[in-house]
Amino acid sequence: MIFSKRLKDEREKRGWSQNDLAEKIHVSRQTVSKWETEKNYPSIEILIKLSDLFDITIDELLRSDEELKEKIIQDSKQLLHPKWKITFESIFIVGFILLLSKLVIFLLNKFTGADITILKDNPVIINFLPMILMVIGGIGSDYFKKKYVD
Repeated sequence: MIFSKRLKDEREKRGWSQNDLAEKIHVSRQTVSKWETEKNYPSIEILIKLSDLFDITIDELLRSDEELKEKIIQDSKQLLHPKWKITFESIFIVGFILLLSKLVIFLLNKFTGADITILKDNPVIINFLPMILMVIGGIGSDYFKKKYVD
């Protein structure tokens, strides 16, 4: 039995309208209608609420509906996506800020006659660190974007 039919059967078995069910799980009646007509699927949080409400396992709700199982799998991957992607984007931004700072210092030294130096003893770090951070951040961000987003 597919999810939409199971949901409707469980709701009707209890004599609830779509509105009654919607109020119990804090969604709109239109949302319940979309689930029952296979126009949309609930999130994993809602599936847990439905499972508790109907006193059936999540497995019973999901097992026969391949499309819903795939949606849940994709949703679970999405939960990991922002954390890692944001981490790598932050690394990229730090590299960009360092590169921009290096450029500003270079221009100040060239056009104002200032003598500003950073990490004078380790020029390799100041020269390559921004680029390394930007490459690592860009590759990591792109990897997680491709891995977890359709």
